[in-house]
Amino acid sequence: MAKSMRTIKNPFFTSHTPSPFFHFSLLFFSPPKKSSPRYLNHHYQTRCPPPQFFLLLISLSLVFSGISFLTSSLDSGSTCVSTSSSSLKFLISDVDHRQIFTSLAVSRAYTLFPLPARGGHSGNMTEEEREFWKQPNGEGYKPCLDFSLDYRKKSARVSKEKRRFLVVVVSGGLNQQRNQIVDAVVIAMILEAVLVVPVLQVNRVWGDESEFSDIFDVEHFKKTLRSDVRIVSSLPSTHLMSRQTIENQIPWDVSPVWIRAKYFKQLNEEGLLVLKGLDSRLAKNLPPDLQKLRCKVAFHALRFAAPIENLGNRLARRMWIEGPYIALHLRLEKDVWVRTGCLTGLGSEFDRIVAETRMSQPRYLTGRLNMSYTERRLAGFCPLNAYEIARLLKALGAPRNASIYIAGGEPFGGSRALEPLAKEFSNLVTKETLAHKGELLPYTNRSSALAAIDYIVSLSSDVFFPSHGGNMAKAMQGNRAYVGHRKFIMPNKRAMLPLMENSSVSDSELSFVTRKLHRKSQGHPESRRGRRDRDVIAYPVPECMCRHGKHRSVGFF
Repeated sequence: MAKSMRTIKNPFFTSHTPSPFFHFSLLFFSPPKKSSPRYLNHHYQTRCPPPQFFLLLISLSLVFSGISFLTSSLDSGSTCVSTSSSSLKFLISDVDHRQIFTSLAVSRAYTLFPLPARGGHSGNMTEEEREFWKQPNGEGYKPCLDFSLDYRKKSARVSKEKRRFLVVVVSGGLNQQRNQIVDAVVIAMILEAVLVVPVLQVNRVWGDESEFSDIFDVEHFKKTLRSDVRIVSSLPSTHLMSRQTIENQIPWDVSPVWIRAKYFKQLNEEGLLVLKGLDSRLAKNLPPDLQKLRCKVAFHALRFAAPIENLGNRLARRMWIEGPYIALHLRLEKDVWVRTGCLTGLGSEFDRIVAETRMSQPRYLTGRLNMSYTERRLAGFCPLNAYEIARLLKALGAPRNASIYIAGGEPFGGSRALEPLAKEFSNLVTKETLAHKGELLPYTNRSSALAAIDYIVSLSSDVFFPSHGGNMAKAMQGNRAYVGHRKFIMPNKRAMLPLMENSSVSDSELSFVTRKLHRKSQGHPESRRGRRDRDVIAYPVPECMCRHGKHRSVGFF
């Protein structure tokens, strides 16, 4: 049944009470602060059975699907059986993820708990469709964060530090912020400093005024890392100054040796170091223990705040009960077209608007200034548009009736930008169409919180597909590997676009070549070893994941 899209717009939002650290953050950061239903046309009839009947139905469902979970009792007062015109489904929207997945190895240690992959088991699927839903072989790789004895001795000392304090101001979108927070913890360890809960700079593009505690679970962050570094919510009064020196001229690819040589003496003398502009400046290659620390922060410590996590989990379960689904990270926002120097494919009117914005703000154009639009596109530097995504999904064997959750901001051009995709795949869903009335209201003008909701729903998808590279794609690639090698398809744009434009290539030929090109890049374990440009957060093998039996899993709890 077709599922249409709509956008919930509401000018009201509830402001949050500033944290104690907020007043200190005003000393050094920029702009001043200013003070939707399920699938449309899809109706359900629900009834709440007695507990015994519900438990019987659960047992039958688990046998049929081959999924062994639900190890704890369910509250029949809040869990109902939902009947649609197509099939009987179990609404588990009020069951906590942590209760469901105790069967997963070290699941209690994870920051996020994805729902089990559904896969394609229906008898009326084609072989191509079953192959599309099939999950990759994890080859026995599981999380293993066994820190060395030297690291444990050092961290035992650093976790008791009370004199040197590090403040880090992070910027950008959610996943940029996450990367910088990860590196902030690592730098605190390198400098043997107390880390003050990072400051989220006001986002100039989206106007997001969120603080760390609005997006992340502060207490979980502190507790998870308490054996590594000491983390405090605010500076002690002894370290508050009328003026702070902000270090923001950090070169690329800096090593731990460089960081200690540059900042340790200053930090020792002044007791305070404020870093800004940290985005991707720390080297990708670090000693093994610091790489493990990166994984510990990214995959264990950075849990989303409870309201965000709960809503994201509810939306994920609403997708999950319908069957397997695709999460598509759609990069069609206006700022993406401006930054990449690409054309929208929507016609001259839209391309003119993008070109004028780019000319008025040339600093936003990122790299490769000497390349034409055509050269950029064929080199794979442009996001796929809706038409190209539809053709690629069809060629990969995605069923036409597949549910597709669209993560990302409002596409430039609105519904018109999505028409080619909606024509081929009618079951398009967004958080706005999936949410019940009022559920998204607290997050109006809170782009980071909305991105976090997208992240949670995307992690539980059977297939994740980014239309363009970026921080979200890298974070999802590594996180999906870390929680069990969930299918992740990175489109090979450079190889595919010339084929799509060649009219002599038939659909069957395109499908054959597409599946062959993407066979090895669908979430199978990929080692970071030997690739200096690869981030351990995107490629956690082998530093953070080992073959089962060789090492203990997650050796820090």
